[in-house]
Amino acid sequence: MEYSNGNVFQLVVKQGEPTLVPPAEETEKGLYFLSNLDQNIAVIVRTIYCFKSEEKGNENAGEVIKNALKKVLVHYYPLAGRLTISSEAKLIINCTGEGAVFVEAEANCALEEIGDITKPDPDTLGKLVYDIPGAKNILEMPPLVAQVTKFTCGGFALGLCMNHCMFDGIGAMEFVNSWGETARGLPLCVPPFIDRSILKARNPPKIEYPHQEFAEIKDKSSTNDLYKDEMLYSSFCFDSEMLEKIKMKAMEDGVLGKCTTFEGLSAFVWRARTKALKMLPDQQTKLLFAVDGRPKFKPPLPKGYFGNGIVLTNSMCQAGELLDRPLSHAVGLVQDAIKMVTDSYMRSAMDYFEATRVRPSLASTLLITTWSRLSFYTTDFGWGEPVLSGPVALPEKEVILFLSHGKERKSINVLLGLPALAMKTFQEMIQI
Repeated sequence: MEYSNGNVFQLVVKQGEPTLVPPAEETEKGLYFLSNLDQNIAVIVRTIYCFKSEEKGNENAGEVIKNALKKVLVHYYPLAGRLTISSEAKLIINCTGEGAVFVEAEANCALEEIGDITKPDPDTLGKLVYDIPGAKNILEMPPLVAQVTKFTCGGFALGLCMNHCMFDGIGAMEFVNSWGETARGLPLCVPPFIDRSILKARNPPKIEYPHQEFAEIKDKSSTNDLYKDEMLYSSFCFDSEMLEKIKMKAMEDGVLGKCTTFEGLSAFVWRARTKALKMLPDQQTKLLFAVDGRPKFKPPLPKGYFGNGIVLTNSMCQAGELLDRPLSHAVGLVQDAIKMVTDSYMRSAMDYFEATRVRPSLASTLLITTWSRLSFYTTDFGWGEPVLSGPVALPEKEVILFLSHGKERKSINVLLGLPALAMKTFQEMIQI
């Protein structure tokens, strides 16, 4: 962030000593099963929530949040354990009850001075989450690490470092909201459903679909060479008017009966990014995105399911076909990918992992992650809802993030990283 006098602002955060926060009561010990949907996405996700209240300062923010964490971990006890490898060479939680890692910190400025946190800025925002020193892999990182940073204005930030194998966006949102309810002395609105064995793979595995999400695509276009250039991270705001225009453009040739915001925007950015990365016409390109499987399983997953209920679906086509044909064609591909997700498809995907142990490939791929439907902005620890919340960084260069934006949540912020030259083309492509 630059000031008008040209001085670049430097956030300085003084971190205290990390402490362990175990559950407030004795909890179940032993090994805790993680499903194949959990195994697939064991990446660390860092998020930040900023709070500021006119009524009360931040003096006891750390204490309140830490005490509530002890209590909420009684319900979510696997988060107090540690990741390990099972006898089947898979990730599993050892419920040791040793606790989550908690750090209190102080910043040298007011909350407003850190700028726009809706845009990933690992250098600045990274100081608001605690990274375990010397951790070489996820097994050396506790599933939950929390940092409360107090600002000079009376506001504070809660920075969380969580392993995606513990939960997807919906599960994480339910956990953080439960933590907030506990801090306010309220019972849990959605108690967690702990048993993940309801998503065990079938024995023997039954693979019924050609799971292209795992397919490795050959990089004919030498896209990887582009990435040697400087990476730029940008966020583009699509307001309701622009989103409406995209949907109208997708519908104008009469091919589609309907088009949702997600379908239209996904197809739109898939095309723009493909063009920006100068993919050759015969280059295969893949779109991956997560679909919430909770309501699609038979029977549906129980309310409060603690774990990943999302399944990656995909669409593949040649870059030339994607760009030469109208937007309605790309939207149709997205719609087909959504329709593909049924109970049998999801169980087949879990069995595919069981049999092959391969993870989805990101070669020549765009992975869209949607946070625009998650109500992280409702979290309240007693200081009201967050004034800002967002991710610290994008997990991989192939990922684009959709975040809801504005008071009405009608706009969508599209966050992405591209090589500098490609970002210029992307910017031109999305003018509508």
